Amino acid sequence: MKRLTTTFMIAAFSLLCATVLLSNKSQAAELPYLMIMGEDNDQDAIPRDSRVFRRVLNELAEAMNADGFDVYDETAVSLDDYAQGRSRRSDAELIDVARSITRPPIDIVVLFEIYASAERLDYTTKVRTRLSGRLLDVHSGRRMGNFEVSSPRNFRAPVNCNRECILETVGDNARLLARDVADVLVQKLGDEVDYGYDDRDDYDDRDGYGNGSTKDMARRRGNDGCRGRVQDVFLNFQNFTEQEMLDIEDVILAKFSCYVDHRPAGSHGRTHEYVYKTRLHTAKLKRNLVRALEYLGMSGRVRYQGKEFNISKVNKRRSRYYNDGSKW
Repeated sequence: MKRLTTTFMIAAFSLLCATVLLSNKSQAAELPYLMIMGEDNDQDAIPRDSRVFRRVLNELAEAMNADGFDVYDETAVSLDDYAQGRSRRSDAELIDVARSITRPPIDIVVLFEIYASAERLDYTTKVRTRLSGRLLDVHSGRRMGNFEVSSPRNFRAPVNCNRECILETVGDNARLLARDVADVLVQKLGDEVDYGYDDRDDYDDRDGYGNGSTKDMARRRGNDGCRGRVQDVFLNFQNFTEQEMLDIEDVILAKFSCYVDHRPAGSHGRTHEYVYKTRLHTAKLKRNLVRALEYLGMSGRVRYQGKEFNISKVNKRRSRYYNDGSKW
């Protein structure tokens, strides 16, 4: 009986270890943090303090939240540092606000505008509504897609419809249009996030830097085993020589998983800047950079904010004294 119990415990422990290792090898997509912001700088657009604006915003947020995306309220995350209740804001102000928020760091903003008009006729009131906007990566500035939906011609209101009636009719129409827009947004974001394959055997994180074999670079560039949207990450290396940067690039190409592309953005003395495209989680990218310095025998620090990494090498003082043997 005792031997049977011991055998069962060993089998259970082995199953647990296998489950943990399998979950570590499967890389889920890193979901972006979203924020919905209204563009109302155009005097013809409906301002953000309107009830119509709030109904559209709530409909967009609800649709994306129901589909599994993390949507954050602009007022809640910017309450401490920014003036609230401002209308007719420029694009520069919206992007600056979204880019400066770090708790949580906003990755993508949904910028939308609402246009509405009413034409009064003797027998009815024609109501026209149009909803347009775009998806924007706030850190890289990459436009991820545009959208525009207009109301059909059969949107009508009573012939004696007053201002209150017009607002409610426009709000109902805009809310219906927001549902169509939300479906388009969810599809575009889903295509970005869910891209890639789930080949669990392609990359084994247990290899490490010193003990494992280098994976085939062609397969690595195919992003097998990596899922999620391509992110533009900015790498700033400080106090590195040209030869040291060649060594670092070799490590990135041979060891970093989910690699897509990289290109130099600038080089000034011992300061080197790169634009790095990857599908890797930003947290693991930070760990990889720390491990790369350790693997190359370099002392340094890795700092991170937003989508920008600052890697600073700690240089040691070079000794120019020499021992020439037994000469006096």
